Parts: sequence; structure tokens; C-alpha cells
Amino acid sequence: MSESILSLRGLKKSFGPTEIIRGVDLDLRQGERHALIGPNGAGKSTVFHLISGNLKPTAGDILFQGKRINSLSPQAVNRLGLARSFQITNLFPKLTVFENLRLAVMRSHGLQYCFWRFIDLNQRVRDQTERLLEQVRLQAKAQMMAAELSYSEQRSLEIAMTLALDPQLILLDEPMAGMSNDETAYTAELICELTRGRTLFIVEHDMQVVFSISDRISVLVYGQVIATGTPDEIRDNAAVKEAYLGEEVAA
Repeated sequence: MSESILSLRGLKKSFGPTEIIRGVDLDLRQGERHALIGPNGAGKSTVFHLISGNLKPTAGDILFQGKRINSLSPQAVNRLGLARSFQITNLFPKLTVFENLRLAVMRSHGLQYCFWRFIDLNQRVRDQTERLLEQVRLQAKAQMMAAELSYSEQRSLEIAMTLALDPQLILLDEPMAGMSNDETAYTAELICELTRGRTLFIVEHDMQVVFSISDRISVLVYGQVIATGTPDEIRDNAAVKEAYLGEEVAA
């Protein structure tokens, strides 16, 4: 069994008297694709906010590669090798596809505040930007404004910007939200390609995508993990069927 890259231990989060996350214990194995599923309001995005440093837990521990990261800022968490892509695209719409991705690459080289430099002359940054564009199949649209991309292409660009930081753990929060069936199939295939050999933690509502790309799945209901297992184990779990999947979907 692979060692854990991320561990959640007794994780809790309350907002005033309301407890949203109620004692989550979870381990992500190095190199696996792990999905977190559950009904709306289960607390999935809150878990992601806690892991990435956008929220601080009320109790419990978050361990990334054995290091407790509860009190770290999102920037500090990111520098450790954990990158997150949000539900809503976070691009600069009036910059080109190439310029958006180049900004992410510049950040990975510590050049994000060095706009006075002649960055166009930095061959290392240019080469890495072009390689990433090719990986996400956007090299033909490099000079197009980001706002002109289709929704799935914008998500592809955002994933490329996440990969620019060469993260050891990637968190994707509902990457297929709002996509057509064709866009969903395209993006799912792309995610599988780009995360090969990396550790992926994904929140997604499309069960066909979840069961096709995941090595393991955890089910969150009312702020608690009720089951973790392989896709077949989750599909056949009676408690999961009753709480979330339903007999028809599970079949």
C-alpha cells in the first residue's frame, strides 16, 4: 500500500453554533486519484477550503507529507506542493491564453513580482509555457483572449495554470460543473492524462466521471465520511446507496 500524502484526523469546522464538518478522518495515498462525493451541503467544498488554507479548522489536524498545515496560509500551503483549482474559473479574461499561463509559470520560478524584466526574453519561461499549452491541447489558441475560449477550454487553461506549479497534490473542485456531455468527456480524459503519476483529490457531481477516473472514493454526508473504498465497493455499499447514490444510480 502506498504511503499517505494527505491525512485528515478528527477534522471539524463550525460556523458559530453550526457544525459543518463533524470529525473527518481520511487518508490520500501517494499517486492515487481520490474522489470526494456527497449530496449538496455535505461539506465537500468546506473540506477543500480547510485543506488549502482558506479556512482554519475548529478542531483536528491536516497533515501534508507528515507536516501539520492547519495554521498555514493558502500561499504557504501552495509552496509546499499543494495546488487547488476552484469551482469557478479564475482567469484574466483580457489576457491571452499564453499570457495567462505564462503568469503561472513565472510564479513557479519566483518571477511573479518581476514585471519590469523583459520576460519575453526568458526562454525557460517561454518553453515551459508552450509545453503546458501543448499538454492541455491549447497551443492553437495561444493568442486568443481567455474570455473567448469555450467553458471547457477555460477549465483546461486553469488546470494548466495549476500544473505550472508542479504540485505533488492537485485539488479539483467540480471541474465538470456547467459542461455539456461532450465537454465533460473531453475534460475527464484530459484530467486522466495530466494527473498520471500525480495525486489527485477531486470533488465532482458527475457520477459517471467519478467512477471512471477514481482509484478510490470517499462519501461525505452531513459533514462525516460514511464510506471509503474502490468504485466497486462504493457502488455496492448499502449505506451509500441509501444516503446518496440511490439504487438506480448505483446500478
